[in-house]
Amino acid sequence: IVCDKNKIEKVILKKGQEIFAKNYIIATGGRSYPGTGSTGAGYKWLGKLGHKINKLSPALVPLKIKENWPRLAQGLSLKNIELAVFWKNKKQDSRFGEMLFTHFGISGPIVLDLSGKVGELLERGEARPVRNFGDKAFSHNLQSKISNGVKLVLDLKPALDFETLDKRLQSDFSKYSNKIFKNSLSDLLPQKMIPVIVELSGINPGKKVNEITREERQKLVKLLKGLEMRVSSLLGFETAIVTSGGVSLKEIDSKTMKSKLIGNLFLAGEIIDLHGPTGGYNLQLCWSTGYLAGQSSARF
Repeated sequence: IVCDKNKIEKVILKKGQEIFAKNYIIATGGRSYPGTGSTGAGYKWLGKLGHKINKLSPALVPLKIKENWPRLAQGLSLKNIELAVFWKNKKQDSRFGEMLFTHFGISGPIVLDLSGKVGELLERGEARPVRNFGDKAFSHNLQSKISNGVKLVLDLKPALDFETLDKRLQSDFSKYSNKIFKNSLSDLLPQKMIPVIVELSGINPGKKVNEITREERQKLVKLLKGLEMRVSSLLGFETAIVTSGGVSLKEIDSKTMKSKLIGNLFLAGEIIDLHGPTGGYNLQLCWSTGYLAGQSSARF
């Protein structure tokens, strides 16, 4: 990109071909899903033109978990559960809905939505924008970050408070009083989740249900309402749906998508430091900014 006096004069392609235009639009996407051909090169171009590139990180991405037990439930999808993010034992965010256990940790809609907050906490104290493009824009590499006080708490029964769930357990234990513990939870939990809960509860799997103490039962309730997982890292750009970070919104006219630094340049899509939750919002962001950039560039 050849620029003079805050205006693009021409674009020179790799083979030497020169492209001249009145206005230019950069809509090259982010670093996520590189298999689609999106390399993040647009950030480099815009950084060289003087735009501030806010720190890039994968967003709407699955999470790697330190504990091994989620892998035991691999393939299990849980619905109507609540997942909360804690940092230094303080609740930061939470989501209600569906999640999935995988061979590396967890995924699913609520996990993807919370991944942005998790990434922010993993990077807390380190994120700072860079004006000129360079290695610093990508140096943080979340794939190698180990959590510092970041944990997730899974509530398997968010519709029931502690007392109500305790009564439910008492009812189930009464129903299956002559069974052993590991065979008494089929009415309460999915089959794949039972061995996990049995192991984490500390209760002998072969113990008769009618021999389980009140203390053990209440400890089990606490586990069902607060199953903890420690985050190891985000999975990375290769599987991220979108890229967090990009060209600062302060440097773009939101009414036209025109660059405030380059007179004949318009920006659209994931190149901008803006993304939303799952559910089609990010697609709409690309369509809307692309339409606005196209319409505006034709008018100027």
